[in-house]
Amino acid sequence: MELSQQATGNKGPKEPFPISILSLTVGAFAIGMTEFVIMGILPNVADDLNVSIASAGQLITMYALGVAVGAPILTVLTHQIPQKKLLLLLMGLFILGNGVSVFAPNYAVLMGARMLTALTHGTFFGVGAVIASNLVRPDKRAGAVSIMMAGLTIANIIGVPIGTFIGQTMGWRASFGAIAIMGVIALIGILIFIPKIRQEQASSIAQQITALMKPGLLLFLLIGALGNAGLFAVFTYIAPLLIEITGFAEPSVTWILVLFGIGVTAGNIVGGRLADWKLLPSILGVYFTTAVILTIFTVTIYHPVTAVLTIVLWGAASFAVMPGMQVRVMSLAQSAPALASTASHSAGNLGNAAGAFIGGLVITHLSLTSLPWVGAALVGLAFILGVACYMYERKAAAAGA
Repeated sequence: MELSQQATGNKGPKEPFPISILSLTVGAFAIGMTEFVIMGILPNVADDLNVSIASAGQLITMYALGVAVGAPILTVLTHQIPQKKLLLLLMGLFILGNGVSVFAPNYAVLMGARMLTALTHGTFFGVGAVIASNLVRPDKRAGAVSIMMAGLTIANIIGVPIGTFIGQTMGWRASFGAIAIMGVIALIGILIFIPKIRQEQASSIAQQITALMKPGLLLFLLIGALGNAGLFAVFTYIAPLLIEITGFAEPSVTWILVLFGIGVTAGNIVGGRLADWKLLPSILGVYFTTAVILTIFTVTIYHPVTAVLTIVLWGAASFAVMPGMQVRVMSLAQSAPALASTASHSAGNLGNAAGAFIGGLVITHLSLTSLPWVGAALVGLAFILGVACYMYERKAAAAGA
């Protein structure tokens, strides 16, 4: 079966999302599990491999760096491979990396396996976003991307707690075994359900890098990084905020994070629909809403009920922007959409790391309660840059007309 790279622009009757997109969702779910489950089983890994918690924590840091730095490189090197074959190759490497993790005899081997799976992360989402957007009409692209991305958010609600439970009861290696099995299921789904997509002639590496260097695209990568920095400046330290400031008992934090994850999933779906309606205005509106919610959080954090409500709304707003940003960066680099989409994930991961670092500085030099203000400021800066870009584009369009 072949699909044209250019979907028809006629809206026609309402169509359901192709089931093939769900195979991408399963792959995103597996990747989400392998990224985040390590946080719940970190003490088990440290004890079994005889390393410190700090050293075990580098398994998280190096994974993020692998996504940020390695994924765009892998995307460029594999740009001539047909997209379906590339997805199958990526899931094969993903299964291999998690399989090696199951039998890793020492810390170094486990680190290498984590780096291997990190390379597949960004490239899978980059190529997957391009495929998902090509499986539907142009006016449904962001919604299709949001369905795929939902796998990542659902992994945080369901996959990570289950993976943590498996690791704590059956040993941490069993967690990676379960993830490898999810990878096999995703691989089978991609093999059966993803059609062969007729692609334009592949751009050269130089052309792809040139497309990525466009000022407008780089600006939106910066905007995405700032938005993620605002999110992780607060989210990284959400447990101490809820325990020390709001007054929740430690076990309650898990359930609050589940509610946050439900908000994230809902926001991701709604954000996809909004972006399909009005792409750039919806992105700006969501960033503005997120900055407002974080500002309100500086007050509601002191009251348990209002704190939880704010956290759910914050999760929804923070992730509602993701599908639109993916479609936006792909549209800004039409000759290299997969590389642009992958670069978006890289920028996001750099934003995650920067946000956690900034949050640590805020706690050290200001106070824990200052985190929401700082997060709001970072997201507000992303909003301001986005508004400037929007006004420039409208002015340029008016001049052209």
